[in-house]
Amino acid sequence: MLAHSESIVRTWTGIFVMAAAVVLGGFSGVARAEEETAFVRVGVIGLDTSHAPAFAKLLNDENAADDLAGFRVVAANPKGSTNLQQSVERQPGYTEQFEEMGIAITGSIDELLEQVDVVLLLTNDGHPRLEQALKVLQAGKPLFMDKPAAASLTDLIAIYMAAEKYNVPLFTSSSLRYAENAGAIAAGEHGEVLGADTWSPASTEPTHPDLFWYMIHGVEPLFTVMGTGCVSVTRTHTEGQDVVVGVWDDGRIGTVRGMRSMSPGYGGTILTSEGTLDLGGYNGYRPLVVDIVRMFRSGEPSVSAEESIEIYAFMQAADVSKAEGGKPVSIASVMEKARARATARLAELDGE
Repeated sequence: MLAHSESIVRTWTGIFVMAAAVVLGGFSGVARAEEETAFVRVGVIGLDTSHAPAFAKLLNDENAADDLAGFRVVAANPKGSTNLQQSVERQPGYTEQFEEMGIAITGSIDELLEQVDVVLLLTNDGHPRLEQALKVLQAGKPLFMDKPAAASLTDLIAIYMAAEKYNVPLFTSSSLRYAENAGAIAAGEHGEVLGADTWSPASTEPTHPDLFWYMIHGVEPLFTVMGTGCVSVTRTHTEGQDVVVGVWDDGRIGTVRGMRSMSPGYGGTILTSEGTLDLGGYNGYRPLVVDIVRMFRSGEPSVSAEESIEIYAFMQAADVSKAEGGKPVSIASVMEKARARATARLAELDGE
């Protein structure tokens, strides 16, 4: 998987040097040019989300534990969205934070890619994601994409097609995949999962499919514990709430509830062969960042392409169901249409 990421391999000897230096208190701030091979250089695209400084602070912590040691954010390209007002407003402040952390601010993605080994794509707008990700994948840089991974299922599939073409490791995930008890439940430590009900806030953005924007934080843990295999989706929509019901190919049913009229936080109830369990709430960003680093180290994505694509197909199908008055919509139908468009879209952008 890392055939196009020789720069990461080049850094591993230096990582052990860096780790020893951290123990001795020898590193502070961004390393000088002559020390660049002492760690894997991380680049950030998109400084229009609070995730950007949160991730950078975890990775650039002088006292980082072994599961995060050896990686440092050294450069960022701030421009994410020119269309979303909240993104435009956030960029100057987060850019200033990165400058205060000693992280280089670049004028383009191409400039960024010359300075880094791996990339965090954090742009808060899903529309430019395909073109941004394509640059990274063509350069052979392992990539993590924050939510929303794209503004359409078509673009998401095109991104994964490009990752396969260029043989570059890639994954995307919400931080709610790492809810307090989700990992143990998914691993079968509490018996077979028979069904699940999750919930999250559900604010929407008119330029994106409804669930892509925020309700993904309820959908991601649903798939974390249920796994893939959803075949149909039905959505009930009111002004203040959404309830989306998925039927799996083995007859299990999973639901996700989104609330706009109040803030329910994040959580879920999981039904297993051994009883009913609490999913647990938000567990911070650190578990996600640890999994990102694990992928960068191993070249093996922490979440499969199959699962991430199905998550976004579930959310796309929910929009279709809403448009059709709450009728059930098959996952296969939205996938088929999106794959055909994705092939054409990637060929257009990739110069084929």
